[in-house]
Amino acid sequence: MTDTTDHKTKMQERQTEQRKRVSELKDPEKGLVLVHTGAGKGKSSSAFGVIVRALGWKQKVGVVQFIKGKWKTGERQFFDRLGEVTWHTMGEGFTWDTQDKDRDIAAAQAAFAKGREMMESGEYDLIVMDEINIAMRYDYLSVADVLAGLEARDKRTGVILTGRDAKPELCDYADLVTEMTEVKHPFKAGIKAQRGVDY
Repeated sequence: MTDTTDHKTKMQERQTEQRKRVSELKDPEKGLVLVHTGAGKGKSSSAFGVIVRALGWKQKVGVVQFIKGKWKTGERQFFDRLGEVTWHTMGEGFTWDTQDKDRDIAAAQAAFAKGREMMESGEYDLIVMDEINIAMRYDYLSVADVLAGLEARDKRTGVILTGRDAKPELCDYADLVTEMTEVKHPFKAGIKAQRGVDY
């Protein structure tokens, strides 16, 4: 047998095995929970990419933003022009260096209440809770409350939770967890955030 024939045979065997594995997979018959976390960039960007994919299939999508406040971003402008995404930017851009923690906790809880209402409504195929992991990191939301909300969601609804430092309990609950790792960042070279790339 020549190298080319041997390679072709091995490739066919791999394809046959892959088809067999795929045929044995089951449909969960429910929306999945995805967590995008880690210190690297791209957590929210990846979630917005999934939104585009869902819209391509004419699915109904909602977004609740927990941290970004009134920041003007390219993704928000795009989805507003498209007019197909229900979008809630809650609070006033609360962060870990807040001047009024009680107000920020109230804003995070209001944002999650809106997200929970959307998850339970049965109207959405996908809900993105952007930067919710930060709200849990600083104890603006309890992980127990978030898990209870996810458990109570309509079975059709998938959820993506973004933000660094996702709680271990959330990662255990999720169907998919992706950790973004920073290898290199332009900020360290003195380059400011770029419109269209960073926001």
